[in-house]
Amino acid sequence: MNAALQFDPSQISIGVDEAARITDCTRTGIYKAIAAGDLKAFKIGRRRLILVSELKAFVERAAKAGSR
Repeated sequence: MNAALQFDPSQISIGVDEAARITDCTRTGIYKAIAAGDLKAFKIGRRRLILVSELKAFVERAAKAGSR
């Protein structure tokens, strides 16, 4: 995963495609993390969104788990 998450700091939430781009994961990987409950997401209309704070927490948990 990309160590330096880069996004517009004024954004509160991002879509799955952008979350995948930022973390260097696949869209499928992001959806699997959501389905497993590892990454929290919500829907507004047809769009699935992820809070930027949740994405940061997800990456930090993954980094801690990977450093063992």
